[in-house]
Amino acid sequence: MSVALSGALQGAIYSALTGDAALVALVGAEIYDAPLPSGGVLPLGEQVTLGEEVVKPFSSATSSGGVHDFDVVVHSTANGFAAAKLVAAAVSIVLEDADFAVAGGHLVSLRFLKVKAKRSTAPELRRIEMRFRAVVEDI
Repeated sequence: MSVALSGALQGAIYSALTGDAALVALVGAEIYDAPLPSGGVLPLGEQVTLGEEVVKPFSSATSSGGVHDFDVVVHSTANGFAAAKLVAAAVSIVLEDADFAVAGGHLVSLRFLKVKAKRSTAPELRRIEMRFRAVVEDI
């Protein structure tokens, strides 16, 4: 089944990000598996959120699984991109070619696909959207 491992994969990604000392040194506890608070107020600095996901089936005669394209977003209240790009690089280091456990499945590959850095309006002045692709197999 293509979407069966979606929750387990997301949990593993979140654990990998929150468990990385270099990323935590940059953003502290500001890594979320939920949208940022609404109401126009963000903490100063950078935050990381898990974003949208698109899942396609990945099956063969002997296995089943899914291809998961998912976003990780860096939000920043800084005027420039420098700090946000440092955080984006740290996220990429954690995830690119990662080899972590996915409950109920096997992570075949995880790779970077693309990034879009853009200006935004206050309170989020900079935003970096990164897209990754994970291929997982059911076990």
